[in-house]
Amino acid sequence: MERTEKEWQAAIGLKISEVLQDTAVPSTIFASITRPTDKLFPSTVDHTLLKPDATSAQIDQLCDEAIRYGFKSCCVNGVHVKQVSARLLGSSTIPCAVIGFPLGASTTAVKVFEAQDAVSCGAQEIDMVIDIGALKSQSYLALFTDIRAVVQGSFPIPVKVILETVFLSDEEKIAGAFVAAEAGAAFVKTCTGFMGGGATKEDVELLWKTIKYREGDVKVKASAAVRSFDKCVEMLKAGAERIGTSSGAVIMQGTGVFPGTY
Repeated sequence: MERTEKEWQAAIGLKISEVLQDTAVPSTIFASITRPTDKLFPSTVDHTLLKPDATSAQIDQLCDEAIRYGFKSCCVNGVHVKQVSARLLGSSTIPCAVIGFPLGASTTAVKVFEAQDAVSCGAQEIDMVIDIGALKSQSYLALFTDIRAVVQGSFPIPVKVILETVFLSDEEKIAGAFVAAEAGAAFVKTCTGFMGGGATKEDVELLWKTIKYREGDVKVKASAAVRSFDKCVEMLKAGAERIGTSSGAVIMQGTGVFPGTY
């Protein structure tokens, strides 16, 4: 929907008021999950390796673990997308690429090119970081334009929009999620895990309340510091339908909490 800056300001003001007064309890099909062996659980997991020093062997291991447990995706930096696409071929797990990662400070043209390049290499989902400064400056039209350009440039590949909630007030989280939903995001996502902090049940519930007006067209992904099954359950009960974690194999094996931030 095309809006002027003034119209964005008004629409977001109304959305913030609406969400902060909303007492609805999150509800998704994943809220009933109680154990890692639940057949629904693996389909919520984006198995993730985004460290800058990730080796080819580690990327292969990531893929093999994802195939073994039936995770939804392997989420990697763009340089690894071709390798992941080849390794996952014939499996139910899909390749996912991050763009504008982790700062979100690339120009829109660069983000679009990066997304299209990832798609050409086999990515079947895109996770993009927003222009955080634009959101905090209340430059909502610029934020919308940035997200929409990536969504349109990646079509029909779904785009998950990373808000980096660690930097945001509740009002900014609502504003960012609303703009992302209006721009065509498939998911709104909490954090990268590279800036400190992590997903909280309060943030996930806030995002769920913000995007629920889209009636399932937009969902919530909880990511960063989700490194145990109990934490996954907490996120799913709060309204998340996807979990981004580098601890997927550890969670499935029940061998404890893997150290790290994402």
